[in-house]
Amino acid sequence: MTNFSRFLKDESGATAIEYGLLAALIGVALIPGLNLLRGGLDGTFGDVTAEL
Repeated sequence: MTNFSRFLKDESGATAIEYGLLAALIGVALIPGLNLLRGGLDGTFGDVTAEL
């Protein structure tokens, strides 16, 4: 019975799930930001290419 109560009080798995959800949220938030940045970088590298 003590093993079962110890299992119910263990929160280490919940912490790992929280970190996983946080990493997924950051990844989803980065995608639109990188798409906006890509447009600016394409223009900059296009200008450099034209000058060379």
